[in-house]
Parts: sequence; structure tokens; C-alpha cells
Amino acid sequence: MALTRRNVRIIGGQWRSRILVFPEHADLRPTSDRIRETVFNWLGQDLCGLACLDLFAGSGALGFEAASRGAALVVMVELDANIFSSLRENKEKLRATQVELVMMNAINFINSDQRKFDVIFLDPPYRLGCLPALLPLLPRHLEMNGLVYTETPRAWVPDKQWNVRRSARAGAVHYQLLEMAHN
Repeated sequence: MALTRRNVRIIGGQWRSRILVFPEHADLRPTSDRIRETVFNWLGQDLCGLACLDLFAGSGALGFEAASRGAALVVMVELDANIFSSLRENKEKLRATQVELVMMNAINFINSDQRKFDVIFLDPPYRLGCLPALLPLLPRHLEMNGLVYTETPRAWVPDKQWNVRRSARAGAVHYQLLEMAHN
């Protein structure tokens, strides 16, 4: 069966209106324009100087959007070789030198990488159901006042370690911005 190509448009920043192309894959659900618009309004339109981690990069919509809006570093982690290849093609097409691509399992990356990030995008394939296992691993990777974006197929409440700063729903997608609870 031949792979078909899909695409998504960057909605803001230096690459506004540029198209990202990626392969058809059952686990790819690019974050919609509407949701990305809201999320980047929550984060602020200008991400200059920030370090971002897109832990399940997929189409790259969130990571490339952050880079387009001035993030100094965007680490995009993806395990699937075909999807990773399309991320590399999009990075080259955009000349996105601030984007670092890592082909690795997300949990292995979190357990082996020591860097800290201002924003972590956490939109894993829904079938994995891995948010409860991943969230406890993230605090040591967050800068002071760092934020975690999550996307889920149903309303979801994180444990007491996290405060929900903002949340919304678009169709069947529930998304929220989390910050560490300071007890």
C-alpha cells in the first residue's frame, strides 16, 4: 500500500502559511489550526529565547509552530522512521536550525536527556494512554515556571503535582496547559 501525504499549515511567526507535509499514519492527529491558535495565545505569540520539547512530534505542527514563533531551541522526538524522515524534510525545507530532531522512544528520551525546557508539548497517540506515566517524569525537565501542554480524547484531570493553568475543548479534543503545583 502506497503512503499518501498529508499537510498542515503553520499559522504564525516567521514561517506563517508555510505547509508541513507528512505521511498518512493511524497515530498522526495534527493539532488543528484552531487549537494551535488558542495554545499559542495562552503561551504568548512570541516564544523568543524559550526552549521547547515536542515529545511525540508526529506531524511537527506544534514544534515547528514554536520555532516559527521564535523559540531558541525546539527538540522534536519521534520514534517512527517514516514520520521522522518527513520531520527532517520539513526542517530542511524551513532551514529550521533551532530544531533538533531525535529518533527515539519518548520515555527513553525523558529518562536519558538531562536538559530543561520552558514548554513541553505532550500529545502522544491516544491509544498509548501514557500521560499518567509520563507526567511524573517531567518536573526535572521543566525550567522554573515551565509549562506542559497536553491533548487528550476526553476530559482528564492530572494528579496533585500539577495545576491546570488553562483548558479548553474543541470537538472531541480536550487540551490544557499545566504548571507545577507549588505546595
